[in-house]
Amino acid sequence: MPKESFLKNRIKSVGYALKGMFLLLRTEPSIKIQFIIALIVTALGFYFQITETEWALQLLSIGMVMGIEGANTAIEKICDYVQPNLDPKIGLIKDISAGAVMIVSIIASIIGLIIYAPKIF
Repeated sequence: MPKESFLKNRIKSVGYALKGMFLLLRTEPSIKIQFIIALIVTALGFYFQITETEWALQLLSIGMVMGIEGANTAIEKICDYVQPNLDPKIGLIKDISAGAVMIVSIIASIIGLIIYAPKIF
């Protein structure tokens, strides 16, 4: 069987990644909420005409939160597959993974306050 070209492999990889992104958005309640928040702050960005630097920070924050949430979901799914029964060690892994989401969410919220608090108040 001939080896596929580099370009074909990259195109397939992008297809798998898009499939995963849409699967995540369709099936995970927490990322749905984060997506709605992302849409709201994006609309606020247009309304308040935030600077290019503020856009960069806002988009980076959105990407970090949603990306880490995706990784957290993957870790939880792997844990559930490896150990479907209640296990304190698996619980610790899931808690640490959720903690990573919490860290980036707190930082993203602080960035949002830095950008929008002066414009609102």
